[in-house]
Amino acid sequence: MSEQHAFAEYVRILGKGKRGARSLTEEEAHAAMTMIIRGEAEPVQIGAFLMLIRVREETPQELAGFVSAARNAITLPEVVAPVRIDWSTYAGKRRQLPWFVLSALLLAGSGHAVLMHGISGQDRRVYALQALQALGIHASATLGEAAQEIGRSGFAYIALEKFCPVLHDLIELRALLGLRSPMHSVARMVNPLNAAMQLQGVFHPDYRDIHQHAALLLKQPHMAVLKGEGGEIERNPDMPCPVLSVHHGVEHAEEWPAMFAARHLKDEGMDVRRLPALWRGEVMDEYGEAAVIGTAAIVLRALGEADSIAAAEAQAAELWKRRPVSWPKAA
Repeated sequence: MSEQHAFAEYVRILGKGKRGARSLTEEEAHAAMTMIIRGEAEPVQIGAFLMLIRVREETPQELAGFVSAARNAITLPEVVAPVRIDWSTYAGKRRQLPWFVLSALLLAGSGHAVLMHGISGQDRRVYALQALQALGIHASATLGEAAQEIGRSGFAYIALEKFCPVLHDLIELRALLGLRSPMHSVARMVNPLNAAMQLQGVFHPDYRDIHQHAALLLKQPHMAVLKGEGGEIERNPDMPCPVLSVHHGVEHAEEWPAMFAARHLKDEGMDVRRLPALWRGEVMDEYGEAAVIGTAAIVLRALGEADSIAAAEAQAAELWKRRPVSWPKAA
């Protein structure tokens, strides 16, 4: 009889029947993810492992363990400009344009340094990178380059594959498995340049609590998570928006009201050229402008820059009003 593979123990823990199976502890999750990163698990084991967790959803302990292991696989640049906001973007948009990109640039231009990281897919969704390219902003090739760009302009975008290729490869298994895996949550929380404020958007409401509790375990100083439009960090102005957050070990919850009485129709065109046009004031889009201001307001509130929802919205609206319309430039 062949000797049991070391990684098989983690698959067994997750899959040992209705009564025998259990979740991984944070330490077990860290050890399992470390083995995957080092190439010590077989592909069939990785597929089984990810899907067993996917069936019942990852726990905060599992997510925290996976994230801490993934962070160990990231090589940091020697010099890192102070980054205030970590902005993850791993969903893509199908119904509305990624207006949150303008929110991030608005905040970066007002002194809140932002690192945005994510993926781009081959599907029909519109991803942040496409929006940034339409705005004349190019992705950084390395974390060092991203840090330099943040020091210069206050904003940088980097693709996941450029700073944690193994995590990117795990996410790409979706094409083989047919389902997203817990690695999408890991990527959202990896925070490669250790920003004090971590923002996360989720699609399924239950994940808000999971991300909030995982942030507590990871001792993240500040974080905010919301069920954003399309799963991104973007306030849908047509809907109430509960926001869960963590500030120095204390959990908070706050519900932001809808900004419109009636819902807007799906954007059938999804033309990213409207992003720079709205920024420059060349077109009017009440939904887009509300999404930009509403999202920026949530972030300002999470940063402690405003003591109420109304004050945060007023501050974000004033930033939008005073934005330099000559920047960012269209490609």
